[in-house]
Amino acid sequence: MSAPTQTEPTDKVPAPSEPPLQPRPGKKKGAGRTLHGGRWTYAVLVVFTIGSLFPLVWTAIAASRNNTRLAQTPPPFWFGGNLFKNLEIAWTDANLGTALFNTVIVAGTVSVGTVVFSTLAGFAFAKLQFRLKNLLLLLVIGTMMVPPQLSIVPLYMMVAKLEWTDQLQSVILPTLVSAFGVFFMRQYLIQALPTELIEAARVDGASSIRVIWHVVFPAARPAMAVLGMLTFVQSWNDFLWPMIALTQTGNPTVQVALTGLGRGYIPDQSVIMAGALLGTLPLLLAFTIFGKQIVGGIMQGAVKG
Repeated sequence: MSAPTQTEPTDKVPAPSEPPLQPRPGKKKGAGRTLHGGRWTYAVLVVFTIGSLFPLVWTAIAASRNNTRLAQTPPPFWFGGNLFKNLEIAWTDANLGTALFNTVIVAGTVSVGTVVFSTLAGFAFAKLQFRLKNLLLLLVIGTMMVPPQLSIVPLYMMVAKLEWTDQLQSVILPTLVSAFGVFFMRQYLIQALPTELIEAARVDGASSIRVIWHVVFPAARPAMAVLGMLTFVQSWNDFLWPMIALTQTGNPTVQVALTGLGRGYIPDQSVIMAGALLGTLPLLLAFTIFGKQIVGGIMQGAVKG
């Protein structure tokens, strides 16, 4: 008989597992990844930036030349030496000091009024329950479809009856609230302001004023910043109604005052461009100061929505 053979053990030592694949350093997957633009992305951005800055740069170049040089072909593509002279002429002839002061008052008051009243109305349409809410909202939105030119005649008759012609309140009061602002704030507050937060404030004994001040306004701050900037720019550039309600020698705004520049048999385009440059600089300064907050408000609203 042969010797019994030894059986091999059934338990085997497991092979060492391979380490999990690690992402390459500098590259992330998912929400934390860093996006990089390619060459074509930067090229397109450069083209759009040049196209956006060209009107402003050309205005400054034209303001630094004289009328004779602007009429030549090819036109100038670099700055001349008449910039400060043309700016002084435009400032004196158009009374731009008074016009800029009036425009700051008008645009600032209209912006603050539009933001406050639109936020209150938007909160009411978004979170409060009252009779005929949908009908009233439909009427507010319907006013956006009415051309503003149709209201000029009755509005001027009302202003003349109140003896407000050539006074700043004739430009401020008709634009203190806008249908677009009400609809804009309503759509934002529907998503950004939870109803539970309002109910919790009510349970704690907060009045309506405290709810608006401590709950609604902080939640609506990003949208209020965006609406305020849009309203400020629109009010600053408004021309049709201020041209009718105001005069160039009384209380003009910037756009009304600029219409008096370059008058004559041959309009002086360089002086007109100098006045336009003076009227644009405050907007650029305002956007430089508040641009970061406005862009941040837009992005915060986009994330909340």
